[in-house]
Amino acid sequence: MGTKAQADRKLLHLFILAILLCSLALGSVTVHSSEPEVRIPENNPVKLSCAYSGFSSPRVEWKFDQGDTTKLVCYNNKITASYEDRVTFLPSGITFKSVTREDTGTYTCMVSEEGGNNYGEVKVKLIVLVPPSKPTVSIPSSATIGNRAVLTCSEKDGSPPSEYTWFKDGIVMPTNPKSTRAFSNSSYVLNPTTGELVFDPLSASDTGEYSCEARNGYGTPMTSNAVRMEAVERNVGVIVAAVLVTLILLGILIFGIWFAYSRGHFDSKYLTSSKKVIYSQPSARSEVSMPALGRGGLPGAGVRRFLAHVYVFWGLSAKEDY
Repeated sequence: MGTKAQADRKLLHLFILAILLCSLALGSVTVHSSEPEVRIPENNPVKLSCAYSGFSSPRVEWKFDQGDTTKLVCYNNKITASYEDRVTFLPSGITFKSVTREDTGTYTCMVSEEGGNNYGEVKVKLIVLVPPSKPTVSIPSSATIGNRAVLTCSEKDGSPPSEYTWFKDGIVMPTNPKSTRAFSNSSYVLNPTTGELVFDPLSASDTGEYSCEARNGYGTPMTSNAVRMEAVERNVGVIVAAVLVTLILLGILIFGIWFAYSRGHFDSKYLTSSKKVIYSQPSARSEVSMPALGRGGLPGAGVRRFLAHVYVFWGLSAKEDY
């Protein structure tokens, strides 16, 4: 049995070797990189390797992808104009004289046969290392208990992007508040990637000084300034007082309208007058016409209406008798 198993293994090895020899005979090609991921500090030189075999007349091109941006670095074995001042081409790869954080991304080495159908490619990820800067935070000085409170922490320089750790009164806040006794009474969600800390709802025990730390595995972690947040009760007294003041003002307004109406200030005989005033050229013999006096020397009806309008204008009570 053992001899038969050894014979079967030998046949399998011969079969695999035959396949490999056939692939080479048919012109099989390979493209690979000795370093698929390269990490290098900013402002340092770096080489991205690309090795290939099976091409009789290889044509090499490199492209760069970063998010939605794609750039051609090398075309037909020549560096493009936008990179020629700081990148050199070799059959074994491309070399940057000095890299910046903007060079972080994915580089693809594409090899094809000049005038043929053979093609192969390999991707190399370049990460330019930049330490994080001091993060900035947005923390409310006070927030109402029972409401939602959002705290944010961010920094823009770190490469790769930083991850964030929050502290309350100098104590590290775990991702799950229920995992430690110190934060078991809190209800929050902490996202270490975005740096957002959300309390929903906020409780009285969440009062304290908050700060955050940014780190990306390169350089020294940086910590923000500490900011105190007070968790305050909803001020019911102020709301009740505001409602009472509104009701009092509304009552005064209604009483004022009623008082004015009861004193006759809205009576139509005080607000309208049908008397017309006609002006004409005086005759040669001018006569001065005085308002007719009523019985007992009292002013006539027209004068009384005029005086009523005056009283209304000055907020006084119009009187029918004088």
